Amino acid sequence: MTTYSVPVIIVGGGLVGLSAALFLNRQGISYLLAERHSGTSIHPRSRGFNLRTMELYRNLGLEQAIREAGASLSKSKGMYTAETLAAAELDLPQNGVPESTLRLMNPFVPNDDISPTRGNRCTQDVVEPLLLQAARDRGGDLRFSTELRSFRQDIDGVTAELVDRATGTASTVRTRYLIAADGAKSSVRQALGISMMDEYSHGFLINIYFQADLRDVVQGHEFSICNILHPEATGMLVAINNSDRWCFHAPYDPQNESPEDYTPERCKDLLAKALGFPGLDIRILSVLPWEAAEGVAERFQAGRVFLAGDAAHVMPPTGGFGANTGVQDAHNLAWKLAAVLRGHAGPGLLETYEHERRPVARFTAKQVGLIAANSMLSLFKGRTEGTLANVLVTAMGYRYKSTAVLASDECEAPQDQPEFHAAPGTRAPHVWVGHWNEQISSLDLFERSFVLVAGPDGAPWRIAADTARKRLGIGIEVYLLGPDGDLSDPDGLGQQAFRLSPGGAVLVRPDGFVAWRSDDGGTDDHEQELVPALVQILSRESGGHPAQDA
Repeated sequence: MTTYSVPVIIVGGGLVGLSAALFLNRQGISYLLAERHSGTSIHPRSRGFNLRTMELYRNLGLEQAIREAGASLSKSKGMYTAETLAAAELDLPQNGVPESTLRLMNPFVPNDDISPTRGNRCTQDVVEPLLLQAARDRGGDLRFSTELRSFRQDIDGVTAELVDRATGTASTVRTRYLIAADGAKSSVRQALGISMMDEYSHGFLINIYFQADLRDVVQGHEFSICNILHPEATGMLVAINNSDRWCFHAPYDPQNESPEDYTPERCKDLLAKALGFPGLDIRILSVLPWEAAEGVAERFQAGRVFLAGDAAHVMPPTGGFGANTGVQDAHNLAWKLAAVLRGHAGPGLLETYEHERRPVARFTAKQVGLIAANSMLSLFKGRTEGTLANVLVTAMGYRYKSTAVLASDECEAPQDQPEFHAAPGTRAPHVWVGHWNEQISSLDLFERSFVLVAGPDGAPWRIAADTARKRLGIGIEVYLLGPDGDLSDPDGLGQQAFRLSPGGAVLVRPDGFVAWRSDDGGTDDHEQELVPALVQILSRESGGHPAQDA
């Protein structure tokens, strides 16, 4: 039996696991990813990425590739309702659907004042191979057909037994930390005895992925969803490429039938009725049973094991928030693992992962459940109580509250109306600035280390940051924002966005979230402001330098 060690093991090679791999790589942390299946998803599953997730993929250099992969869905607009697709009035704008529901379900509307990018429609089965190839190109250790057989923790790490499902070869891997991104039925979560809370089911469905050439029907009238009300074929028709690939979600009763009952012949008959085009050639590609469920794990951390994505929370697919929330889980966790592995932070920093991400997951699951109750899922099993929040709040307007955020006010996360003005706990604001004779987004400065954005009179912060580097052994960059600063801001829009006084400063974490700010109201000794703030944010017991190689 082979035995070796690695800083982090990722269990699960889906969207969240692969994203975690890339985020760790960006932080310079080695990992091993184990996925029990032989390849990436063959089913479309998630169909889009919201604005915040696309910001993260932009920072990884993958934005353009993902947009190109999702080009066939880029024209998809609207949600229709009709007895059959043939009867749908696709030339009318989004018939039968309240405008408020459409707004909440559309995470792809550009917000140029808020972000340098925009959301993008693209199915999971074409994105995962892109992420996998990028991870391999960047030197990742990714092992498919590899199953986690068992694991055990001790005070220093985790010992995992992996099995190659193709050869039966077993290996023992010693790791400091383990990320469980192994899906809604997470075997890791079950082994830890972690229960799901806030559970609610919108019903069970059969997802029929099929091929049928409907280009003549939808060309010029590309849509996202068509709710089908045929008495013998009720369900949701979902566009995959608005050409010849589609999914049909039909209600399914697991108490009285099984997935095996949905034979190719039965599925074709169901689809023929739902589509309403006699003689149409239909080919069944796959059939997948699933539950439109809500639920959040009672804990996201158990010792040295962390839950992410569907292993930590499940939610209906409406709006694609489940996948996006999972990717953002991985992003939040990656820099914290890197900081602890290098000795830059104490283990208390890792506890902030649950403190920050679990409230976001609970809020998002509730909102997505309410959206589902206002969509076709309400015909299967719905609920109508509650108030829907703005989609921007759900996607990225939340505010973290933890020991990794130093805020002077008592804040709750998320808030009803998002603001992007560098309040501690919020995603740092986007603004276009000049840097080295080119225009960049302020978001381009973050991701690898702490960044101190200071006002035009903030030169003393450079000395403070240099002291912090030497005393704490961490990376921290400083940029002066102003007409003649490192970040050219001739119109003052950057100072306005960050709400920076001339001598003030905003400290941004490696995940792009604001950790702390100084508004010229404290001491003139900037070192005595910055260093203690970093010590607390990083859960350091002292200002010493215990750094070590990851």
